[in-house]
This record gives sequence, structure tokens and C-alpha cells, in this order.
Amino acid sequence: MLVDPPTYLASLQSNIRQRPIPWDGAVRAGTITEDQLARIRAVDKAKNPDVRKQIVEADLDGYCSLFLGDNGKPGALQGKNANVIHYLLVLLSDLLQTVPALSKALLKTGEPYKNFLPLLAQSNSSEDPIPLLTATALTKLMAASRDESPATHHALPMLFTYYSGLSKSSDAGLQDIAVQEYSSLLYGRASRQQFWNQRSETIAPLVDILKTAVGVGSNGTSSASLWNGNGSGRNNGFEGSLGGGVGLQLLYHVLLVLWQMSFEARDIGDDLNDEYDIIILYTQLLRLSQKEKTTRLIVSTLYNLLEANRTTLLPTAVLARLPVHLQNMTGRHVTDPDLTDDLQNLRDMLEEYSRTKTTFDEYVAEVNSGHLRWSPPHRSQVFWAENARKIIEHENGTIPRKLAEIMKKPWDSDKQVLAIACNDVGALVREVPEKRSQLEKLGLKTRIMELMGEADENVRWESLRALGGWLKYSFER
Repeated sequence: MLVDPPTYLASLQSNIRQRPIPWDGAVRAGTITEDQLARIRAVDKAKNPDVRKQIVEADLDGYCSLFLGDNGKPGALQGKNANVIHYLLVLLSDLLQTVPALSKALLKTGEPYKNFLPLLAQSNSSEDPIPLLTATALTKLMAASRDESPATHHALPMLFTYYSGLSKSSDAGLQDIAVQEYSSLLYGRASRQQFWNQRSETIAPLVDILKTAVGVGSNGTSSASLWNGNGSGRNNGFEGSLGGGVGLQLLYHVLLVLWQMSFEARDIGDDLNDEYDIIILYTQLLRLSQKEKTTRLIVSTLYNLLEANRTTLLPTAVLARLPVHLQNMTGRHVTDPDLTDDLQNLRDMLEEYSRTKTTFDEYVAEVNSGHLRWSPPHRSQVFWAENARKIIEHENGTIPRKLAEIMKKPWDSDKQVLAIACNDVGALVREVPEKRSQLEKLGLKTRIMELMGEADENVRWESLRALGGWLKYSFER
């Protein structure tokens, strides 16, 4: 998918192309050689892309030596003149775009990145153009050849780390450069797997951008806000900019990258949701999206994730009220046939799941989501009477262990989670008192006693009720 280069990058490259450089002085200073200058001038004079292509293809070895060096002789990028380095990096990017054979020739040298990685690591400052120009040249080199060689596998993590710094910038222009370059690099399974392996650097900042877009921010309260539907971006829609000032272009490119990653959904889908609440986040994005191009990426990503992880993620999608939001979209006029198909496929998948799920399935899905709400099962005596033993014994006690994990957290932004968990533990004790020791071993009784000192009155009340059940059966023994 071709996209226009980010404005800042395009402007920087244009200025460098037009900047006069005293080439003869550079030769006299030993910055470059006569042969290197001859090759630079040959393509510099050839403004026609086809002519440039012919010149480079006729001398591929020579142009490889220009950038990488040859037979112990340094390449032109190994000099100390910053203006020359700037020009050569822009020239390389231009040539890689118009001369596909050059990328293959550079990679065949065996050490295609040896002169570039030191430049990439030269500075951590976003004001220094050399790392940025180096990164974009390397991206074009890798993407043009779709290379997955050991040399590229070694260089890719450093490139992702560099772009990660830009993606965390407060400058939306630098963020957009990072995200567009990420998209260019995610051309195969190997690069997507590396991107996932570095997810704390790569994916986490992108998720933060999306959370800002729906108005929940990236702090500790974001998960609760997502589940409770408290995002402030919902009134804005995706018109120009969203909550937190996230521009439509940046949003689209972030969604594009995560859509590319969704093709690895079978391997990463569960962890992606566990770590980033991706299903509820995308459900909120879908609710807000008014533009077909963003809606198409959101829907397609959701479909890829849910289709590959039906057992684990479909329950979460229902809890997130995705079917309701899809139903609300039926009145929209959709012109994109791919979006129409994806919407129908997504609806069909969720309807099929909804026909077969039980209240027990809903409860298990809610607990596994890690975030409890006052959904109907919690207050239903019939539900607990029919399912309490099943809940304790399900998958060797998985659900009580998950409840214990939930209760360990302070939930400062959503205390009702603790109140609900106390209610559920109390119901288990009431219905299956002989399993009290199993629950105690998980630390649930101790945690409930601690919660009796909570400031929140609902938490205190529910913990008192739960402990009362324990004490009742203790006295009756």
C-alpha cells in the first residue's frame, strides 16, 4: 500500500537535495574519492528516473562500493562531513526507490548494514537528521527487497528501537514517520514476529495513541475507562482529530500497522488482548469511527483476531458489546464492498457464537477478561445454585485462581471490581462450603479480611457479607 511520505521527512529530504555541496573540496579533503564523486555526479545530473536507473544498473558494483566501500577502501558514508552524509543518505533512498536491482546488489555484499548501523546509533536526539535519514534508507533497503537474511534479522531490532523513540515523541509528525516506516517493514512473518518480540517498544506506544484517540489516555485508569465506556473522544468522531488531538492521518497509519500484525493473530491474538485490552479498545474505536477508511481497518482487524481465536476472544467481544455496536452500524451507508463483506462476516461469527453460549460461558469470559462488572450472573441466586461447583472445578480451579489475581490489584480507579469479586467469592462459599479450604489456599479469605478496611463502602459491605459466610460454616463445624 503506497502512502505519501510524512511532511517533515519529505521537507527535510527536499532541502538536502537542493543544498549546494563543494564536492571538489570534499575530494581534496579526502572525504570522498574521485571515483565516488564521478558516480554521485552521474546520477545527480540525471533527473529522469529511467536514465538514473540505467546508469546505476550499468554499474551496480560501483554504486555498492560508493555506499559500502570495497576491498578495504572505505565507503563515502564513512567520512566526517555531515553535509555529505546527509546528501548520500537521501541519494540512497532515492535510488532504492527507483532502482530495485540496487537493493539486491547491496544485500549480496554480505555486510550491507555495516556502514549504516553506527550512523543509526549516532544520536538519540530527534533533531539530528543523520539517524532519521539512515533509518529511512534502511527501511527502503529492507522493504524493497523484502529481505529476511540473517544480516537483516540482526539489524531489524535496532531499527525498530530507533522508530520506537519517534513513536513516543510528543511531535505527531515524528510519530507518523515511525508508524509509516513500521508499516513498510512489516512485509513478512519474520519482521512481524520481531515487531511482536519488541512489543513493549513497538506496539505499546501505538496502543497508547489509540487510547488517547478514544479519550481514555494511557495511564492506569485506561482499562477501567474502556470497559465502562468513559472515553471522552466519543463526542468527536473521527473528524480531523480525536480525543487528545490525535490526527486522522496518524490514526489511520497506526490502525494500518496493527491490521498488518493481525495476520499473526493465531500466534499473538490472546496475548495482544491480555496485555492491551485490544478487543474492547477496538470496539470503542468502531463506535467512534465515522470514516470508512478507518472503519475498514478496525473491522478487518477485529475479524482477523476473532476468527483465529474464537474460543478465547469471542466471549470478550460479546462482553465488550461488539454485537450491539455492529447492529448500530446497520443504518450506515457503506460504499466499500470489502467493508460490507467484513461487517457481515463479523456479524455472522458473533451470531453463531451467541446462539450456543450459556450464562456460565458469559461468566467465565468475564472473569478471564480480568475486569468484572455487575452483569446479571453476579446477583442471580439461581446462577450460583446451578454453577458454583462447576465454577470451582472448571479446568482444575482456573476461575477461583483468576478471581484471586483480580483481587490482588488495588483497582484504585474502579473499586466496584473488588466489590463484585467479594460478592462472587461469598456466593461460592455459600453454595459449596466444603470447598472453603481450596479458596483459602488461594489467599481469598485473607484478601477479603483486608478489604474490610477499604474506604469504599460497597467494597466493605461485600467483603463483610463474604466473610460472614465463612464464619457461619466455621461455627457450624
